[in-house]
This record gives sequence, structure tokens and C-alpha cells, in this order.
Amino acid sequence: MIKRQRRRIKLDHPLWYRTVGLVGSRLVRSWVSTLDFHFRYRDPLVNPEVARRLGQPYIYAFFHEVMLFPAYYWAWPSMTILISDHRDGELITRVVRGLGFNVVRGSTTRGGVRALLELKELSNRGGNLCFTPDGPRGPRRSVQTGMIYLASRTGLPIVGAGLAFQNPWRARSWDRFAVPRPFTPAAGIGLEPLRVPPDADRDTLEDYRRHVERSMNEATEEAEAWVERL
Repeated sequence: MIKRQRRRIKLDHPLWYRTVGLVGSRLVRSWVSTLDFHFRYRDPLVNPEVARRLGQPYIYAFFHEVMLFPAYYWAWPSMTILISDHRDGELITRVVRGLGFNVVRGSTTRGGVRALLELKELSNRGGNLCFTPDGPRGPRRSVQTGMIYLASRTGLPIVGAGLAFQNPWRARSWDRFAVPRPFTPAAGIGLEPLRVPPDADRDTLEDYRRHVERSMNEATEEAEAWVERL
């Protein structure tokens, strides 16, 4: 019992988190940089590079299982991503910050209200927001209402994305987390921006939630079919 307690404290040490963040971010950057990326946007203006020059922020959404794609492809300080507020989330936070993202901690089930308020404040300053709307616990490829509510209250359009790797390794997790094979293609489909009415009530939010979920799943299936042809 004493040995277990000592091991747990050791893994909670700040040096452990710093080391994981440094090594993890370098490993992800080196690994994912070998991929051959292919991306097309239904609306060219939502391309983050174009949107940044035009000063138009968006809420970019992608499913949890393919987060290694945007972790390399969209890793800029102007991108703020929501990471769940639990112990494992601290390790992910260190890695994501090492890649270049800004991070807000919280989820729809823990620290959600505080996180949404912080994201709203960041959006008011012109920053882009990133969501994995089926995280941190699923169900897989579902969209939770929190992102839709935030879009309604901030006025930021949602840009859903379908992302895929060619024949990736899959974890036995709730999201079947995808680990790309080095030097293989990766494909992405960026959807048209979607604005949620600022006065949206619960029923309207649910209608938009279903629409975003359906659109993102369709884009994901399109990206998966595309990447297998590359």
C-alpha cells in the first residue's frame, strides 16, 4: 500500500509533467510531420491561414480520435483548444501546449461553465477555438451541446471537419483513437461555416447539434474514402 502511494506521488511531480510535455510534443511533431497531407475546404475563406489574415475567427471542430491531425496541421498560438479537466488531461495539456496551442481546461461534465466563459472571453479577443465535440468520454463521433451553445452565445461560426489517416493503428479505447502510420497519406474535408442564432433556445440548439453531427460524420466518411484512394 505504501509503495503504491509513493509511485502515485512521483507521477504527480511537476517535473514528470514537464518531461512528458516536452518529449510528447516533439514525438508527435516528428511522427506526424512524415505524413502526406491533403486538405480541401468547401469554403476557402475558412482555411485558418486565410481566416487569420482576414481577422475572422471560427470554432473548428474535429472528432477526438483524429486529434493528432490538427495537433500538427493547425498548431498555432491563435488556436485555443478545450482539454478535459482531469488528471490525464494535464498530460495532454502539456503536450498540446508544447505543439503550440493555447489551452483552456474543462469539459461539458466538469468545469464546463468556467471553461465556456473563458472560451467566450478569448473569442471576444479574436481567437479561434478548437473542439473535439465527442470528447472526453464519448459517445464516439457524437456532438455535444456545449459547442453549439458557445457558437450561439459568441456568434462564431462553426467549421466542422472530417479528418482521416490511411489505414491507421487503432487503440482499444472508446473513440478507437487513430495513430497514423509514418509516411502515409492523411486527408481532411473542411465544411462550410455554420452560424447558430444568438437567441437559440433548447430545441433550436438541439436541431443545430444534430445538423453538425450529421455533417461531420458525412465529412469524416468522405475523408476516409478519399484517403484510401491516395
